[in-house]
Amino acid sequence: MFCLQQNPEITMSVKILTSTVIGLEAFRQDPLGALASAQAGAVAVFDNNAPVLYAVTPDRLAQLLELEAAARQPQSDVALDEQLYNDSLASPMSVPAGKFMMYAGWRPDADFQRQAAIWGIALSEPVTPAELASFVTWWQADGRPFHHVQWQQKLARSVQQSRAVNGGRAQRDINQLPEPDHTIPDGFRGE
Repeated sequence: MFCLQQNPEITMSVKILTSTVIGLEAFRQDPLGALASAQAGAVAVFDNNAPVLYAVTPDRLAQLLELEAAARQPQSDVALDEQLYNDSLASPMSVPAGKFMMYAGWRPDADFQRQAAIWGIALSEPVTPAELASFVTWWQADGRPFHHVQWQQKLARSVQQSRAVNGGRAQRDINQLPEPDHTIPDGFRGE
């Protein structure tokens, strides 16, 4: 028997769902019997119509810890064909599992341009910091959650559309000072 509430070193983000409920006094009188009759090796212990602790069997705890360890592994929602996989790419970055709202530190994957090409969006240049900042700021304000791959697809379409307005080039940085080229164009007669 193991009570998660009594062990502060273990914190889990995995939800424990059980239909087996027992009162605190009944659990105190026979905790092993309560666990033996529990479905899926977990029991919710209630006091005053509210849960006060969950008890799980050692087997169920091992399953939950495995799930927790798997959830911490970096994962991607993208499944690529082996012929498209390139070993020289950087190691996969850690992305939140499931849907999440846009946040200030979000970045697309290192192979974002290649993934965009797979989705049918050919980006001739990498996403500029200004394009990424504009995208992140816009979607932070919106507050809708999407999966990491969905965010990347939205970024690819956004960049494609903004560049289409600018003739296929990345938007010019208005804070950048131009460098003169010191050449005289053909046909120009200067003094």
